[in-house]
Amino acid sequence: MTISLVLYKQLGLTNAEITFYTSWLYLPWVIKPLWSPFVDIIKTKRWWIITMQLLIGAAFGGVAFTIPTDFWLQGTLCFFWLMAFSSATHDIAADGFYMLGLDQHKQAWFVGIRSTFYRLATIFGQGFLVMVAGNLQVFFRGSIRYSWSLMFYGVTGLFIALWLWHSFALPCPVSDRKRRNAGAREIWAGLCMSVRTFFTKFPTREVVWAFLFMLCYRMPEGLLAKVSSLFLIDSGSNGGLGLSPQEYGFVQGTVGIVGLTLGGILGGIAAGRDGLKRWLWPMVCAITLPDLVYVYLSYDMPSSLAIINACVFIEQFGYGFGFTAYMLYLIYYSRGEYKTSHYALCTALMALSMMLPGLVAGWLQELVGYFWFFVIVVLLCAMTFVVAAFVKIDPEFGKKEND
Repeated sequence: MTISLVLYKQLGLTNAEITFYTSWLYLPWVIKPLWSPFVDIIKTKRWWIITMQLLIGAAFGGVAFTIPTDFWLQGTLCFFWLMAFSSATHDIAADGFYMLGLDQHKQAWFVGIRSTFYRLATIFGQGFLVMVAGNLQVFFRGSIRYSWSLMFYGVTGLFIALWLWHSFALPCPVSDRKRRNAGAREIWAGLCMSVRTFFTKFPTREVVWAFLFMLCYRMPEGLLAKVSSLFLIDSGSNGGLGLSPQEYGFVQGTVGIVGLTLGGILGGIAAGRDGLKRWLWPMVCAITLPDLVYVYLSYDMPSSLAIINACVFIEQFGYGFGFTAYMLYLIYYSRGEYKTSHYALCTALMALSMMLPGLVAGWLQELVGYFWFFVIVVLLCAMTFVVAAFVKIDPEFGKKEND
């Protein structure tokens, strides 16, 4: 999602084309509840994990192969699509396998391990790999396509190595078996029931506002996320800050991720102490008001990397803190008999809330320029306040139970 923005920008696509094409990559996460039940009845979760890792590695190789060709746009998009569907399917299988392969004690212990490696992977992707591509461009004297192709070939080798290792290292739980007692018809019937109960589990008014909350809470961020990265690397003549890939990798992939992680940790601690309802409004402010830093950056156009780092850190810290409210509300709404299926539907709406604004973000930015685009994002944050004002939350939800 992130590397493709930098790649396509350096290959010469317009912002409107970049945001439109890459936003469609969210679609597999939007529709993955449609095929997630079949992961249970076809093969084992271990088989799905290993197979999807191999496909993701093959997709990286396909991207690397097609970048230097004349059909680089069609080729890379095709393999990014393969990667997106494989990754979404991998998510489905890995979440289930995690619960099958570990007992409750180990599951709790490994939560921290999973979170740590997720953050390390994000830094590796958004930071290290982009910096590698930038350094290769310096080494090969500005050969953009060749440098990106080499970087993707390197990631291909990494994924093939992980695939080989996991083929031997992943455990084979006895409970990880394909389900033979349910056919496709029964699975579809269960899916339809979960969808129906999703929209009828609360009074209609409450369901409507819950739906709007899940769809609109992050929409301003959906506009900002794509264009902010392009703004950082775009040339000064186009109104951007003109960061090199190495500088971008450090700013967005390292400093930004540290801010995001710290914000998320503090958000979890706060909500765990006093409950989601108590911290909802501070988190709404945290996810919206720091967007003003991009209004400042696009107006003042600072050249100091320290100032840029500070602004990105503030925005990402606020996003991490405010995003906690959103994720907790998805858990809150998913409670009940069909909690697994309902949570999958909630995360589908979450992906949709990022996909829809992303489709038009680049077009809007090209229409009004970076400064006014960021002003519009700040103004649209009003919808986050509106949906938060009408959503209902149990005051006790999220509080740590007394011993």
